[in-house]
Amino acid sequence: MNNQTIEVQGRQVALIIKANQDYISLTDIARYRNHAEPFSIINNWMRSRSTIEFLGLWEKLSNPDFKPLEFDRFKNEAGSNYFVLSPQRWIE
Repeated sequence: MNNQTIEVQGRQVALIIKANQDYISLTDIARYRNHAEPFSIINNWMRSRSTIEFLGLWEKLSNPDFKPLEFDRFKNEAGSNYFVLSPQRWIE
């Protein structure tokens, strides 16, 4: 695993290279909007319906163990006031 940083609009963003794949830090990007609480930016982004649909498509294409019936519950609840999806919950 190789850790680096890139500069985006004058800000440092972590770049992790693992198994020939590049990953960027969403937390570093979210700090652009809210330096004190980047988690709130990510949390709001992850609860939107379009984000949930994107994640479902990504999983369907990339994850052979993806369970579309379990995912439908997330998709149906997305965008409602009580729905919260954190990065930790999605990974689990």
